[in-house]
Amino acid sequence: MLINCVAYENGTKLADVSVEDISEYIQRPDCFVWVALKDGEPHELEQMGEEFGLHELAVEDASSGHQRPKIEEYGDSLFAVVHTVELVDGELNVGELDVFVGTNYVLSVRNRSEQGFLGVRARCEREPELLRQGPAFVLYALMDAVVDRYFPVADALEQELETIEEKIFDKGTERANIQRLYALKRKVLILKHAVAPLMEATGKLYGGRVPAICSNTQEYFRDVYDHLYRINTSIDTIRDTISTAIQVNLSMVAIDESEVNKRLAAWAAIFAVATAFAGIWGMNFKSMPELQWEYGYPAAIGIMVCVCSYLYYRFRKSGWL
Repeated sequence: MLINCVAYENGTKLADVSVEDISEYIQRPDCFVWVALKDGEPHELEQMGEEFGLHELAVEDASSGHQRPKIEEYGDSLFAVVHTVELVDGELNVGELDVFVGTNYVLSVRNRSEQGFLGVRARCEREPELLRQGPAFVLYALMDAVVDRYFPVADALEQELETIEEKIFDKGTERANIQRLYALKRKVLILKHAVAPLMEATGKLYGGRVPAICSNTQEYFRDVYDHLYRINTSIDTIRDTISTAIQVNLSMVAIDESEVNKRLAAWAAIFAVATAFAGIWGMNFKSMPELQWEYGYPAAIGIMVCVCSYLYYRFRKSGWL
């Protein structure tokens, strides 16, 4: 679906144009056209490919979707794939933003995402001196908007981790804590898959050999890289903390099991003593000591009670019971 199609010249908006008039505007010097699509259909991408002369491999990637974050160079044009990550009802929704950038055009295709980029266009139009740098600045503005939306997601994941950590030492919550920790680990991994490849790709847009179209905007892409680096560091910290929390939770489970085993062993030892006495006195020997004594049975019971009580005292004192 076509969101908007606007022509700009020397950093100033000329007019909203139709798709049929794109070829007329991109032939003007110091003029470029910015087209925005949402969930672009294959025939729309093919039409845009013909208007802008897009590389067929880039168009194929945008049509198939579900691409890894990347920035590829095709001659004097760029094709960027950026993942959008949105937190919806506690779950992460991953979308995709495909951006085609040439010397006189920008084509952005938003897929599986409800967050638009009208604010990005408005920002660019408020800064004509920066927009005058052309399509490369638009690419920066789009990437910067996506990356800035990663920060609230990372903060929400960190806050969720802190909530789980507060309950790690609560009795009876071990199973629920492990389930929540693994669910959180999956969310962090989703964000990691969006950030790490994009950080690697963005590093190619400043310093050293950079695409000619980005030669005047290197410092802006370096700023995007710095933001990605901060988010990636935060993600790594969260992942390490999750691993530690899982180990602590498993240790708590092991400690609880050890306490149970100690109690079982203590009671088994107490009953073993009673069983041993009963077994000895229950043997059918003719010359059994005190067999004919009137108080033999109460004495045997008394001895067993005394020994078992002593064992119970010792186990209680050592913390086994």
